[in-house]
Amino acid sequence: MTLDAQAKGLLDALTAQGMKSFEQMTVPESRETAQAFIGLQGDAEAVGEISDETIAVAGGKIPVRIYRPTGAGPHPVMMYFHGGGFVFGDLGIVDKVCRTWCNAAQAAIVSVGYRKAPEHTFPTAAEDCYAATCWTVENAKRLGLDGQRIAVCGDSAGGNLATVVAMMARDRKGPKIVYQMLVYPVTDVGGDYPSRTENGEGYMLTSAAMKWFIGHYLPNPGDAENAYASPIRGNLKGLPPATVVTAGFDPLRDEGDAYAKALSSAGVAVEHLRNPSMIHGFMWVMGVIGHARGVYDQAGQHLRRAFSARTA
Repeated sequence: MTLDAQAKGLLDALTAQGMKSFEQMTVPESRETAQAFIGLQGDAEAVGEISDETIAVAGGKIPVRIYRPTGAGPHPVMMYFHGGGFVFGDLGIVDKVCRTWCNAAQAAIVSVGYRKAPEHTFPTAAEDCYAATCWTVENAKRLGLDGQRIAVCGDSAGGNLATVVAMMARDRKGPKIVYQMLVYPVTDVGGDYPSRTENGEGYMLTSAAMKWFIGHYLPNPGDAENAYASPIRGNLKGLPPATVVTAGFDPLRDEGDAYAKALSSAGVAVEHLRNPSMIHGFMWVMGVIGHARGVYDQAGQHLRRAFSARTA
């Protein structure tokens, strides 16, 4: 498959600007560089309402931002956990992304500002995201949300956190999660897959950068065996239905493929949206890669269907 022309144009432009790979940066540099994604996301879509909250978690507090669609509630909810290698990302970087998800899914989006590595290592991010999910259900009535229709979503590291939250909810008899939307997810932090070599350089995310991110998140290499770090290594039975989105020119392509197959083998209903001409991160740059629009629309249909089935 040929690399999408707009994706190639973006990569060429970044190379011409001298953008370093993340593993060549300091942590502060990576966080500053990530702000550039905002300018690649196109226009901000209008939504019904946006509000900010601060919630208590173990050892601290984290922010959440709630996007509500137009129309009367209570609205179904999609918990959204942003990507960024467990190291960078914040509510502002994904503001436009969350607006698009809100309209595509016709659901409220709860965007979670979980704590990041290396200041907060595994499993802090996952525990923060789970705590935010529980908080959302507990406060659903006050917030005008439907606590019985909760989905989880994330891209890259956030995809890892989304499916891990679904695992935690199952294991701890917590909130009933009705759907997982996993966008080029990290599923096996210690794995070795052909795509990590095949797509290891030249396509935005490098294999070396993945090792850099994981090294910050998992200072204890043995944690790579933990299912809450590498969900593909855990028990997948009883998890909610899922959509898995993968990109052809992505170091994470093969572990996403493997996770979709593993979920299916465990009896979980899975829809796999392959994007063979795309690069990692394409859902964050809809302003320059037009292909992303159709994926939001298709994924949104999957979410709306899951929410409607729960109502029925």
